[in-house]
Amino acid sequence: MTILIVGGSGFLGSELIRQARTAGHATVATYTTGPGDASPTAWCPLDLRDAGRVDTVMAEVNPAVVINASSGRADWAVTAEGPLQLAIVAAKQGTRLVHVSSDAVFSGADRVHYDESALPDPVTPYGAAKAAAETGVLAVHPKAVVARTSLIIGHGRSEHERLVHQLAAGTVDGALFTDDIRCPVHVSDLAAALLELASGQATGIHHLAGTDALSRHELGTLIARRDNLDASRLPTGLRADSTVPGALDVRLQSQATQRQLRTVLRGARQFLVPGA
Repeated sequence: MTILIVGGSGFLGSELIRQARTAGHATVATYTTGPGDASPTAWCPLDLRDAGRVDTVMAEVNPAVVINASSGRADWAVTAEGPLQLAIVAAKQGTRLVHVSSDAVFSGADRVHYDESALPDPVTPYGAAKAAAETGVLAVHPKAVVARTSLIIGHGRSEHERLVHQLAAGTVDGALFTDDIRCPVHVSDLAAALLELASGQATGIHHLAGTDALSRHELGTLIARRDNLDASRLPTGLRADSTVPGALDVRLQSQATQRQLRTVLRGARQFLVPGA
């Protein structure tokens, strides 16, 4: 089948391209500023803020499945409104849609464990945009999949892994919070799970996160040990004492979705073991 990967030039998008091509799918990937280093069947430019261009790309590619792995961060037009336009076109064409969302839709204020039934209560502009996108996508395309995930790690290419190397080398200022808890997921596991959801009949909200709940500092320590860095050089801090906005303890519960998948969503203590 033909798969359209929106945001193919990104970290997750590149892994989706690799796995989709390996599985034998014709794969068209989009970019905003320039193609990535992956090798889809074809690249095409797409700015989700351009509704006309969304229509054109969808008509030209005519995909069986669209996976939206784009990231506009806190840009409301890209992160909230863009996926809605994509969902409108996909629903009109009868195209299956998998939209990647984030644990940033939760605050961690009144609870720490969040399953698929939990209602969003974001505390950042990015989280609010992601929550709005979820609502919009499912409103116009009820058969779509919204897949929430957590910190994405893997192959030394994630922003979290790069930051650990920079902090250990002393080339950037900052700290790894000890009170900011997430459930990191490996990019290969996440991409495989998204493609599995895309090829099935699942609908609605699904959680795709790792099984281990770790602070950002604990995660950084695991990365440092895997990469033979001096973990003692990683500075610590408390998000609660900082001016950096964000939720504290948010643990996505993925057991319900995991029971539907062949792909195993490993915990960071497993996939960050040296030599793994």
